[in-house]
This record gives sequence, C-alpha cells and structure tokens, in this order.
Amino acid sequence: MTSNGTPAMTELETFLPQDGSKYKDGKYKLPTISKDLELCRDTWDPFKERKVEHPTTDCDTLTHLLKAALGTGILAMPFAFMNAGLSFGIFLTVLVSVVCTHCAYVLIKCAHTLYRRLRVSSMTFPDVGEVAFANGPPWGRKFAKLIRMAIIGGLFGAYFGTCSVYTVIIARNFQQVVEHYTETVYNDRLCISLLLVPLIILSWVPNLKYLAPISMVANFFMGFGLGITLYYLVWDLPAPSTMPQIGSIVDYPQFFSITIFAMEAIGVMMPLENNMKTPQHFLGICGVLNMGMSGVTLVYVLLGFLGYLKYGENTYATITLNLPTEEYAAQSVKILVALAVFCTYGLQYFVCLELVWDAVKDKFTKKKTFYEYVVRTILTFTTVAVAVAVPQIGPFLGLIGALCFSLLGIVIPALIEIVTYWDTGLGRCYWIVWKNILVGTFGLLALGFGSYTSIVDIISEYLGEPEPMVIPPYVMSEVNKTVHDAFVLVNSTLLGRNGTTP
Repeated sequence: MTSNGTPAMTELETFLPQDGSKYKDGKYKLPTISKDLELCRDTWDPFKERKVEHPTTDCDTLTHLLKAALGTGILAMPFAFMNAGLSFGIFLTVLVSVVCTHCAYVLIKCAHTLYRRLRVSSMTFPDVGEVAFANGPPWGRKFAKLIRMAIIGGLFGAYFGTCSVYTVIIARNFQQVVEHYTETVYNDRLCISLLLVPLIILSWVPNLKYLAPISMVANFFMGFGLGITLYYLVWDLPAPSTMPQIGSIVDYPQFFSITIFAMEAIGVMMPLENNMKTPQHFLGICGVLNMGMSGVTLVYVLLGFLGYLKYGENTYATITLNLPTEEYAAQSVKILVALAVFCTYGLQYFVCLELVWDAVKDKFTKKKTFYEYVVRTILTFTTVAVAVAVPQIGPFLGLIGALCFSLLGIVIPALIEIVTYWDTGLGRCYWIVWKNILVGTFGLLALGFGSYTSIVDIISEYLGEPEPMVIPPYVMSEVNKTVHDAFVLVNSTLLGRNGTTP
C-alpha cells in the first residue's frame, strides 16, 4: 500500500498495460505529441519526474536481470550445442547474445526517447510499441493497436508455453528417480498428468507476495543443482578435437530456437527499467544491461560446451537427465531442479493469469473471487494438457523460442526503432533501416525455420519414423527373373550386331 492509500504495484504487474488513466468514456485514448511538448521535450528529464515507492539500485537490477536471463533454459544449452557443433556453438551463442542484447538495448533507448516526447516517466512494453507506431510515420499509425495486441499475445504465448515446458521438466526429472528405485518404466504422459493437482494448488496462491519465499527457495535449489551438475561435467572429459566442431546446417534452426528461448529476457526489460533508481544507468557500454548479458553469455557458453563435450551425441534436451541416476548426488540434482522449476512455475504462471483475468474480469459482476479461481484452475489444466499432448522438451523449447521470443525480442524492437526515429533521422545512408532489416530478417528466419523444425519433430512423436519398405520374396523372384531375361536379350542383340551366333 502506498502513502496515498492506493495499492502498490508488484513487479510482474508491470508486464501488463496499465491503461486505467488513459480511458475516457470507455475508450482507450493514446497519448500524442503536441507542439508544446515538442518544444520542451529536450529539457524535460523523465527520470527526475519518476516516482517509485521502492526503487531498485543498479546492483539490485543486475541481480534481477541475471535471475531472469539465467532461467531453466540454461539446462538445454548442451543440447543446443549438439545441434551446432562444439566450436561453432560458441560462435553462434555469442551471436544470439549480441542480437538479443542489442534488441533489448534498442527497446529501452526508444522508450527513453518516447518518455521525453510525451513527457511521461515510464511505460510498459505494450505501451512503447503502441505509442511508437501511433506517433510515428503516417503509414505506421494504423498498426498501433495491432502491435499492442501482438506484444500482449506474444507475452501470453511465451509464458504459457514456458509453464507447459516447466511441467514436462518437473515430471521427467522426478520420473527418472522413481523409475530407478521401483525398476519400473512409467508412461511420460501419466507422470505429467500426476502434476495437475499440485500445480492447481500452487496456482491458488492469492498473490505474488506469498510466492516470494517460494521464489527464494527455488533460487537456492537451482543454484545448488547447477553447482553439482558442473561438478559432473568437468570429470573424464574427452579431447575436444574428437567432437564435431561444426554441426549440420539442417540442425541450426533448432539451435537458434533453443538458445533464443534460453537467453531472451525481453519481457522483464521494461519492468526492470521502470523500477530503477537511476534508469539512465541501464544502458551504456558498462551499463547494467551489457554487464548482465555478458555474464549470462559466459555461463551459457560454459555449460553448453562442457555438457556437449561430456555426453556428445547422447546429450538430452535437459542436461540433468544425462546425470547417472544410480548416484545419490545426481539424484539430488534431479530432485532439486524439479523442485526449483516447480516453484518457478508460479511466477511464470502469474503473468498468464493477469493477462487472461484482466481480459475477462469485467464479465463477472458477482462472485468475482470465485470465478477468478475458476479461471486459475482452467488455465492450469490447459498448461498441463498441452504438456501431456507434447511431452518433448527439446522441440517444445524450440517452438516457444521461435514462435514467441523471436517475435517479441527481435522483430518487434527492430520495427519500434524504425518508426520511433522515422521523422528525426535514420542515420547516414539510412543505416538504422538497413541494420534493422538485417536484424528483422534474422528474427523472421529463426521464427520460420525454427517453428517448422520444431513442429516437424512434434508431429513425428505421433506419426513416428517411416517404416522401411519391405519387398515380399515372390516379388523379388519376379524381379530377378525379369532382370535375367533382359540381360539375355541385350546380350543376344549385341552379339548379333557383331555377326556372331549367340
């Protein structure tokens, strides 16, 4: 509760468009640039005007950024390296990191420009997209609502899909330990279904305040589990020269999709910036963004390199599944990671919940609390149902990374930068346009090819590999007889031409 009696906004609530002050007569009203604002925008400092009840320091923001970027996707980096090759995987991981970091940089830079133009002190991600197009070139203004819907839809798809992936990861890690002790093989979908009730109970937690202690426990579990995993990865390593250094080009889309999923944190960039005490420190060569993503890249390269070097072509989609199940330390890793992901599920789930509930809550005039919990239950059931339908971690991760994070984290920021600086200058020889065409093309290729390969892999789960053609013996006998007769005929013809009798 703030000092004026209004409820305090939680961090994840800043993912959502806060439109309350912009409604008039039930219609959303976009801010526009007036002539007075145009004259004084260069002298107005949005950061001095920003009022945050509990602002975060640069160190706090860096910690939150590391927490957001070093998510569960890090466990899939060895599998990503398997698709790119040992040496080329390092280069491509750095490339993806540079592109993702640059696009986040562009988003924040455009937000700072729009702050001054409109004399506002903060915006959400959907706000930045819509306002940039609404006040951009005439050809782009009609797409303002569409870009807002795309951002909100992308956020929902990304975090909903993440919840389903988390469900699969939890089930698979517990499943390995249970199967080791019971010496029984269980159905993957059955194990995922058993998580329905615990996840529904977790989804009934009223608000994020009560999830904070759970989040702290999750961080401890994940950190401890990764530490033991690295211990396993550094022993008995083969020579790097024995591994494929460059992967097959047909596997690159899956590498890009998984790496984008693991590394992309575009959804938290605006919330982190909006809550900073010194937002101007977020950017810059030695700013919070560059320092955080540099550290994240090093950790991802290290784990991906060691994991693939250790297990080679037998690398699983989640590296913890490769650890020897018969050893107690490895069993503890699987259990700790499963518990950490279970606890983290609640945080990812709340983003989806707020988006859905904000869209439907006005339809319920009575018993809103009851219907809110009905929506919570249905949403949780749906995430588990999707996980049961697609119990494959690798293709599922790739599909979310390609379909949602490529659009949100690469393509949309490139478009926002073009329309934001359309009237003020796009650089010498329009280099900003050409640069964003290149970046946008990279994002669209990752979206298209990554989605295609992931969907093909998911479909193969149901259709299976095509069976080899089996030719019946009697058919082979007829074929052999025909070939023999043809050979005799050709031989006779050739001898006849030479004037000899066969």
